[in-house]
Amino acid sequence: MITFDQVTVQYDDTPAPALRDLDLTVEEGELCLVVGHTGVGKSTLLGAVNGLVPHFTGGTLYGRVTVDGRDTAAHPPRELADVVGVVGQDPADGFVTDTVEEELAYAMEQLAIPPATMRKRVEETLDLLGLADLRHRALHELSGGQQQRVAIGSVLTAHPRVLVLDEPTSALDPTAAEEVLAAVTRLVHDLGVTVLMAEHRLERVVQYADRVVHLPGDGTARAGAPADILRTSAVAPPVVELGRAVGWSPLPLSVRDARRAAAPLRARLADRAPGPVRPPAVGARPRLLTARGVTVAYRGVPAVRAVDLDLRSGEVTALMGRNGSGKSSLLWALQGSGPRRAGTVAVTRADTTADPHTVPAAEARRLVGLVPQTPADLLYLESVRQELDQADAESGTRGEARRILDRLAPGIGDATHPRDLSEGQKLALVLAIQLSAAPRTILLDEPTRGLDYRAKSELIAVVDALAAEGRAVVISTHDVEFAARAADRVVVMAEGDIVADGPTAEVIVSSPVFAPQAAKVLAPLAYLTVDQVERALAEEAAG
Repeated sequence: MITFDQVTVQYDDTPAPALRDLDLTVEEGELCLVVGHTGVGKSTLLGAVNGLVPHFTGGTLYGRVTVDGRDTAAHPPRELADVVGVVGQDPADGFVTDTVEEELAYAMEQLAIPPATMRKRVEETLDLLGLADLRHRALHELSGGQQQRVAIGSVLTAHPRVLVLDEPTSALDPTAAEEVLAAVTRLVHDLGVTVLMAEHRLERVVQYADRVVHLPGDGTARAGAPADILRTSAVAPPVVELGRAVGWSPLPLSVRDARRAAAPLRARLADRAPGPVRPPAVGARPRLLTARGVTVAYRGVPAVRAVDLDLRSGEVTALMGRNGSGKSSLLWALQGSGPRRAGTVAVTRADTTADPHTVPAAEARRLVGLVPQTPADLLYLESVRQELDQADAESGTRGEARRILDRLAPGIGDATHPRDLSEGQKLALVLAIQLSAAPRTILLDEPTRGLDYRAKSELIAVVDALAAEGRAVVISTHDVEFAARAADRVVVMAEGDIVADGPTAEVIVSSPVFAPQAAKVLAPLAYLTVDQVERALAEEAAG
């Protein structure tokens, strides 16, 4: 179905090719997972399947890529639209209509599909992805996860032979991600659709893959059975890391397989209490933000219901919950920029308190800094230097934004256009812009979207440094593995209410949805991460 024959892709402004001498065949009805660190060429490989590379991206493609018998060099993307469906990392970038139902029908209209068939396919897709209740909703009113499901649905209605998915579950909560992946799996198994998928959260998808393609970063690729490739790959989900650490063979790819192999390990660890994931608090943690009765509603529909929340100095809080539970609405209300129907927010700064909602925007930035789900929304100038200078001008500082950026992500040039940065670099730039105003409270909305495991570890180091400076940090996330490693405290929201609030281990270990893979494999033991297991085994070996 998809064939790469000695494919090399060279961009004009890079010294080395993004792909080099790639030979790869993906058969009909196969789910092929593309893995690798950020920037190794995954998006280039996916883009070559529907002709975006090189017709749209530029550069030179050597060799031959064929899809269902069509050479992509001779067929631009519009001539492959009936064969290849593509969903990118940011779903909103691909929307062209106003409502969910219209978006699902748009691709079929362009392909001149009969109206009766269009109506039937729209209904099937609404049910398949759980979108029936949202059919008449405006796209801009949807949460990030809901938008992602609509984007996937808009591609599925055209019934493509090949489906290319770039980070399809990045904005979804664990339950919604499982629903989408189950739908994709049905397409593969029941309809013979070929799926090529790039995903950083491998813990969600690797068990469904028929084949894994690993890009190590030198332009080459290794392809094979998932267990064979992941045994030595530079990126792997926690369940595979646990299997490597313990020496399990065959290597488990799912929690179910790992639990079957883990009985002896659980027996070894039963009498050994897990060490702390994060260093314990030292000294008092004064309250920096106090929210009481915060209520947010849109067109009369409540999004946040009378929420009470305290944020303390030096504490990292993970804000979790399903898509549409009110997490983003609460963060914007706390920062002061978002709507707030009722309630109060008091932020302590220099022995005084102020409500960010009642002060000018520049002053609100000094009280609470917020990095939105899509950091690029705050980047509107032509170079990194201009963005940093503007941040210093608004904050009344000199060179502070550049100093912070160099600490967070060294090596980003002044002349670089912000839109040319990787997702992790954009996040670092926006965080530097916000921190230049020296807020004591930092809110991060889904900061791990588009980040690989290595970049997430770097983000944890950044968050730890912020907490060590005495700041209160809140991270809204669906990434349970990240929350287990990064957060001192977890707050869970549902339908606008806080339904759980406590230390990370207490809240997520008891949850079948939000528990990390290590906790599920080793339950009822209270282990959260593979690092804890490795430390316990090392202590056992040392006597």
